[in-house]
Amino acid sequence: MAGQSAEIFTLLWRISHQQPVGADVLGLQTLQGSNPNSVSQTVTTVIVHPDYNSGTSDNDIALLQLSSPVTFNNYITPVCLSSTGSTFYSGVNTWVTGWGNIGSGVSLPAPQTLQEVQVPIVGNRQCKCSYGASKITDNMVCAGLLEGGKDSCQGDSGGPLVIKQNNRWIQAGIVSFGQGCAEPNFPGVYSRVSQYQTWINTQITSNRPGFIAFTSTGTDSDLSVTVSSALHCLRHSLSTMSVGALSLMYSCILDVSSWIVASTLTSPRPPSLRLAYSLRMLDLGWNPPCMVRSFRVLTSVVCISSFGHLIIPAGYLITGSA
Repeated sequence: MAGQSAEIFTLLWRISHQQPVGADVLGLQTLQGSNPNSVSQTVTTVIVHPDYNSGTSDNDIALLQLSSPVTFNNYITPVCLSSTGSTFYSGVNTWVTGWGNIGSGVSLPAPQTLQEVQVPIVGNRQCKCSYGASKITDNMVCAGLLEGGKDSCQGDSGGPLVIKQNNRWIQAGIVSFGQGCAEPNFPGVYSRVSQYQTWINTQITSNRPGFIAFTSTGTDSDLSVTVSSALHCLRHSLSTMSVGALSLMYSCILDVSSWIVASTLTSPRPPSLRLAYSLRMLDLGWNPPCMVRSFRVLTSVVCISSFGHLIIPAGYLITGSA
């Protein structure tokens, strides 16, 4: 994690993302050397969310029960959990902590002191422009700089994304996945804790964790990221594609464009419906020999240039990958 030295928190039940755990250490400051304030606990129970999907990282959350209650002190304190209905507007500052890499492939140097980094929330609509609409669900929250440079990284997975409200720390997310580490236009993706209040309370029947609603103020700029912003998403998709992929896409555009023109001219439908029908056939699999990614990028180009607005569901336009 590209950040600075940090402090710590945790408790009897702990939430984490999916990874094998046999023990938990609280109050740990460094991975090497002396940690006089640390407390080791055995993890007796691990409850993985029943709908966890290892392929998509959706519902990337688990509950860990420690062997005995933890005594809080100046080095080990609890954090509240964000409750159902919490709102995290774009630009709201959050903090992430962890002992992960400080850059892609760059390990945290000795004595491996806990790091923290401040990153702003990136709205889910904007985040979908980077990762594709199908990859970012309502169970996720994104945070990072669109210009890159600050992010959680490999080795931080399962760590907390926290936010401050009225001098109280609230856990909004759990480090889940990302594209590389601190890359431009690819913010980190976190499990959205507020989505799981009901599930957590059904699993923990006594001494339940405290949930607090986090409420953002002002206007959420992510609401302006709509279908009208499709050109921005398209430009981003093109800017992140390799030269080989761009070349393939160009050849596909030539082939598919010819195919679309031929199919729309011979179809009896009105022009706008003919184009929509042709594009739908492309998406269903009645395709020239090109990559699905190219079809969907082409879909964006054709719809915008020909009509200036969308004539098929937004998902087809925003999703830039197969």
